Amino acid sequence: MDLTLATVGVTLGACVFAVVGLHSYSAGKAQREELVDRLAAAGQGPTAFGRVRRFPGVDRRLRGTKLGRAIEHKIAVTGLDITPGEYFVYAVGGLLVIYFVMEAIFTSFFGLIAVLIGIWGANAFLNWQRAKRTAAFIGQLPELTRILANATQAGLALRTAIAMAADELDDPAGEELRRVADQLSIGHSLDDAMNELSDRLPSRELTVLVTTLILSNRAGGTIVSSLRNLTETLEERKETRREVTTLLSQVKVTAVAVPILGLGFLLIVNSMRSGALDDMTGSFVGKVAVIISASLYGLGFFMINRLTRIRV
Repeated sequence: MDLTLATVGVTLGACVFAVVGLHSYSAGKAQREELVDRLAAAGQGPTAFGRVRRFPGVDRRLRGTKLGRAIEHKIAVTGLDITPGEYFVYAVGGLLVIYFVMEAIFTSFFGLIAVLIGIWGANAFLNWQRAKRTAAFIGQLPELTRILANATQAGLALRTAIAMAADELDDPAGEELRRVADQLSIGHSLDDAMNELSDRLPSRELTVLVTTLILSNRAGGTIVSSLRNLTETLEERKETRREVTTLLSQVKVTAVAVPILGLGFLLIVNSMRSGALDDMTGSFVGKVAVIISASLYGLGFFMINRLTRIRV
């Protein structure tokens, strides 16, 4: 009789705890969904960008390291919708694929060289994305200065003009100006907000615009005429830069074609006599020759890009 009562009591207690736990779980889930909805409405959270973040564990551990913080800073100025953990996993996966492909086509020694080039390429990709975003922003500067000039001429404050330009312009200018407007709305000074924008997207054109806005805000001068003149100058520089890019396009293609031709020659040598690359990389002298050749190709690529980098 006592055992029966004890069993019934334990069963009822388990049911009570199950009901309480289910209620707590439902309430917590509802709170979480409400929080996610609010973050999404504010432009944050996993649903703000329309997708769920992958590899959250890797991302959490990576952000605590110096490498993770460096990757996070680089990604932040590129405008890419990717976390440091995702970038790290994709980069490591890409390096493994490159190694096995090069090992299958050539030899394992070439796979190691390809991995080293891939590590440089992963960092160069972020730098290229930053340069691409900066170039796109520079292309929008004439329209930006025109909007700021019209808004200030209509009697609007500079902070209001920046917020209005953020709403009217497309990305990346719209996104960057919204960030500046948000910083101004929470109490940051115009100098700090604009200087931070200049640090994210370094360019001489943006530096001139930032300096003009800061000096006009401090001295209270006629900002409209300054912005009008700056708009005309930026339009002329934009056309000149487009002409220079067109003239140098063939040279830039040559810089990429030369290393590809080198790989093609290796494939021809290996196809003419099977195992030729294995014999070449099997000795110390052959490995040194391959490293020197790869370095010369890399030096040629670097020099061509350096010589064709004309600042307008």
